[in-house]
Amino acid sequence: MTLREWQCRGPSERGGILASLITLVAAILLFVALYLARHPIFRMLGEGWVVEDTLERADAIVVLSDDNFYADRATRASQIYRQGLAPIVVASGRRLRPYAGIAELIEHDLVERGVPKEKILRTVHDADNTREEATALAPVVAQKKWHSVILVTSNFHTRRARYIFRHVFPEDVKIRVTGARDGDFDPERWWEKRISVKELTQEMAAMLVAIWEQHTGSDTPDKSLRIGGPGVPSPLHVVWHVTSHPRFATRYFPLHTPKSCTIFTVPSRESQPADEERLTGAKILRRGVSCGRKKT
Repeated sequence: MTLREWQCRGPSERGGILASLITLVAAILLFVALYLARHPIFRMLGEGWVVEDTLERADAIVVLSDDNFYADRATRASQIYRQGLAPIVVASGRRLRPYAGIAELIEHDLVERGVPKEKILRTVHDADNTREEATALAPVVAQKKWHSVILVTSNFHTRRARYIFRHVFPEDVKIRVTGARDGDFDPERWWEKRISVKELTQEMAAMLVAIWEQHTGSDTPDKSLRIGGPGVPSPLHVVWHVTSHPRFATRYFPLHTPKSCTIFTVPSRESQPADEERLTGAKILRRGVSCGRKKT
């Protein structure tokens, strides 16, 4: 645009062009400033995501399942135990085989790090996510009449774990969370490693899912029914409802078979079947119920 063309434009038109130029320059300067300050911003994000409660003496230390290759969670739990903050350590772990699982690995790591074996409570479950693990551990806490626990998990998992356990456990159980350092996630430099970026983004997405599940009440096991009796294994909890029929599906731990679960159908919520009508465990695929485990 020449000077003559510029002078020929009206004052309002010239003002609009000038405002657009100022906005463009301001946007460029903002992007440059954000780029130069990206590392402090990323560091603040990583450090802000990790939560660490002030630890006090509790009834038990709970090591959450799926510790990493370096056993960082077990290491942190053993440190807390040696400080005398709890008399027992719970090794919580998923079942990998009918005869072994992650709980056994965590127990082994704890013993190697100085925790006496008689002070370790091994808790085996089939939980696929943090909410299911909290649901599996809640009866243990109730049975032991514990009123306070220290949760030990990976540093990037602390915020979501605390949120879920405080909503799943009874309100009178005080929960404090501590994060174990993780070799794959450094809050101060997480953006430099692809696996760290992946872990943080997955945790943020999972946190949104946890909040959504809590507010909508979805994926909440129904604890209103227990099935028992001769020839019927004791179930863990109700997994999901069959929406089209007043029947349930219940999962239990079959120690004698490599199957991951077994399904029972019950005629109604209110009535138990008579002894001669009791159902034996059978894998079924009818009315929309399958024996597979739910994924998140």
